[in-house]
Amino acid sequence: MAVIKTENLTYIYGEGTPFEKKAVDDVSLEIYEGEMVGVIGHTGSGKSTLIQHFNGLLKPSAGSVYIDGEKLWEDKARLREIRFKVGLVFQYPEYQLFEETCYKDIAFGPKNMGLDEAETDRRIRETAQMVGLKSELLDKSPFELSGGQKRRVAIAGVMAMKPKVLILDEPASGLDPKGREQILSLLKEYHQATKSTVMIVSHSMEDVARYADRILVMNKSKLFCLDTTEKVFHRSEELSSMGLSVPQITRVFNRLKIMGVIPERDVYTTPYALKLVLGELGKE
Repeated sequence: MAVIKTENLTYIYGEGTPFEKKAVDDVSLEIYEGEMVGVIGHTGSGKSTLIQHFNGLLKPSAGSVYIDGEKLWEDKARLREIRFKVGLVFQYPEYQLFEETCYKDIAFGPKNMGLDEAETDRRIRETAQMVGLKSELLDKSPFELSGGQKRRVAIAGVMAMKPKVLILDEPASGLDPKGREQILSLLKEYHQATKSTVMIVSHSMEDVARYADRILVMNKSKLFCLDTTEKVFHRSEELSSMGLSVPQITRVFNRLKIMGVIPERDVYTTPYALKLVLGELGKE
């Protein structure tokens, strides 16, 4: 079942002014329950504008958005409740921390949902454990923590609302390689544990290739494709023509294919590449 669906979604910034710009142009798509989707596109492609429609931060200029079967904006009395089904984590979410303690920051979302104190406390502690925050850190100010820990607190605050869909805009941006791996592994574990839908907007083709079941590609405000990881990276020449860089390992094996060294072309993760190379060596 589609947990997110758009029909001919269009959004225009500055509509009716000399600065009018169509940021999302006639996009129709379906995101299914329980899948992990990568969202890629060059700067200005419309991907960030698109995801802001999924929890009602932006209202379409034309077309429709459906969340879990309900049409956004059709009934304003239902809008708030529907929004809670989609959690959106912006880039550098640690800059949005503002409470005295990590506990209070994580509690902000559940309290806005009207949950009682006992349920809020349960969710805070459960989510803190899920993101790898030790219980003693909950009483500390978030501003005393490291950058990676702050980001975990910010992400935990959205997870604690238990959305059906969790969307993250560049969740590993600005982190060192170790922190990047930790955050992305955490999101994969969350996805597997909760069976919820997770969408990750990223400029890193390697990250998307490694973690996503399907990939949504935006180009010049339009939906270029939404398909399995394998099928998307099979179109590496088209992606390159859009200014998107496919994973390095894909470029290497594309070259090996041209040289006739390796018959396989659709290689986009290092573990699969290693398996393929060892298999070729075993034939000798």
